[in-house]
Amino acid sequence: MTKTKANVNVKIDANIKETAALFLSRMGIDLTTAVDMYFRQIIAERQLPFQPTVMPTLDEQLIAAIEAKNIPVIDLDVDENGAIVVDKDLHPDLYDWAVNG
Repeated sequence: MTKTKANVNVKIDANIKETAALFLSRMGIDLTTAVDMYFRQIIAERQLPFQPTVMPTLDEQLIAAIEAKNIPVIDLDVDENGAIVVDKDLHPDLYDWAVNG
């Protein structure tokens, strides 16, 4: 049986392509062979050969960092202009940050 070849055209960042090609060449594999191997693995496993994950948003990263450091969460009031209102005696560090940045 004769195998018919097909072309695959992919737009990818040039730096990603070159870096991947460099690492693949160190393994003795060219880009075409690597893509062929990738597709064959998808067929064999009937899924991607790795588990894609969703990167956390910046807000989620910030919340995780705050929780990891056990930084207390403080409910703040805002004035009519949207500026935070901080009790200087109750939260002196936060007041200093709000005033001085």
